[in-house]
Amino acid sequence: MQKDPSYYIQGVLDGNRLMLSRTITLIESSLPSHQEMATTIIEKLLPHTGSAVRLGITGVPGAGKSTFIESFGTLLTDLGHQVAVLAIDPSSARSGGSVLGDKTRMLELSVNDNAFIRPSPSGGTLGGVARKTRETMLACEAAGFDVVIIETVGVGQSETAVASMVDFFLVLMIAGAGDELQGIKKGILEVADTIVINKADGDNVTRAERARREYEAALHILTPGSANWSPQVLTCSALKKSGLAEIWQTVNQHRAALQAAGELQSKRKKQALDWMHFLLEEGLRTWFFTHPDIKATLPKLIAAIEQQAISPTSAAGQLLRILKEKNGEPDTTHAP
Repeated sequence: MQKDPSYYIQGVLDGNRLMLSRTITLIESSLPSHQEMATTIIEKLLPHTGSAVRLGITGVPGAGKSTFIESFGTLLTDLGHQVAVLAIDPSSARSGGSVLGDKTRMLELSVNDNAFIRPSPSGGTLGGVARKTRETMLACEAAGFDVVIIETVGVGQSETAVASMVDFFLVLMIAGAGDELQGIKKGILEVADTIVINKADGDNVTRAERARREYEAALHILTPGSANWSPQVLTCSALKKSGLAEIWQTVNQHRAALQAAGELQSKRKKQALDWMHFLLEEGLRTWFFTHPDIKATLPKLIAAIEQQAISPTSAAGQLLRILKEKNGEPDTTHAP
């Protein structure tokens, strides 16, 4: 592996797919030397980012996300766009492994010269969203991709995590699978810029239209996340490739509305600051639990809590006091 960051930087800026893949591998690596180099690379690439349309896509099981992304991505490449798909795969909690099967599920798009698919293991971070997805997105933008699609596994906090790093968040649903409104969390509705009812074809067209009306009624009850945009509810058939152009038109209308109001720029600034705070919290958490004194004391306190010999509040206070004493700080922890 090359140790000169400029080797990767120039390769990405030249649009070299192989160099982009290698750069993403560096970004995803947990090795300290790789993380340091990846940080340098992203810093240099940053001036070449920011112009892409950032789309987040989630959906209920069976909604046909892979088929939708393949059909939608193909439409965009036909329109002349360069499309990057960052597909977050669920990682095994036991082994840390990942299926990484998105390329086999998007055969047409994976061989498209104007598309780039990068399956990425979630690593169990952010409820299913890969920790390095933001940096990977920036690398793709620097490589010339003007549309970046982030697909979430759709579990836990992954929806809100993806929504916090994209411009437009699309929730894919299906009709005819029972009471649709019972199968979607309120939190997803609150961050959705558009809900799309997929599989609106054949005998399912009427059910899809009924579901569309139900979601429209549900969205009217909620306060929109933006003062400049009211979430839309659309129908499509990814299989028949119908309704996709209308979805792209909606994405562009949303972008134009937010840009005109200055909201897109302020939204991205807030996202960057939120990400910094998340990284700080994650770094502090890692530092805390890997501290030798904490590692030595924690098992004893856990055992004491399980035996009801000490309260969780008192145990937490003891652990915090250990670090404060090590750093020579006054103890402000109030233990019971």
